[in-house]
Amino acid sequence: MRGVALCLLALLTAASPGTVQAQQRPPAAAKPPEPAPAPEPPPPPYEPQLLKLAEIMGSLAYLRTLCAGKEAQDWRDRMSALIEAEGRTPLRRERLTSAYNRGFRAYSLTHRACGEGSQEASTRLAVEGERLARVLAGRYGG
Repeated sequence: MRGVALCLLALLTAASPGTVQAQQRPPAAAKPPEPAPAPEPPPPPYEPQLLKLAEIMGSLAYLRTLCAGKEAQDWRDRMSALIEAEGRTPLRRERLTSAYNRGFRAYSLTHRACGEGSQEASTRLAVEGERLARVLAGRYGG
């Protein structure tokens, strides 16, 4: 052990200050910080109603599929169109998608087979969704 220490000491003292500096690598250039993402624009005034509509659409997608409704796929397609029209930023698309999925999951937990309750819920949701869509189109539609 003493021999190794002496050998290291000899190597360190034999090197001149210039040689030690020449062997050192210059510090790596620091990468410039990533630019901060653009701030998310404030949500439109109809955001709560739009998220509710997306949730209803998710619920209907589940219930109509469960009950083998002819238009079951239509609800997914309508949601895709809504995201395309209103999902101007990644965060906005995420909120809309989350609302749709929340509606889908909520009914998948309580309705395992198509029954009278599932059909009644589907009808009630369709009426509520239609009313909400009309309010949004009437108040904010262009």
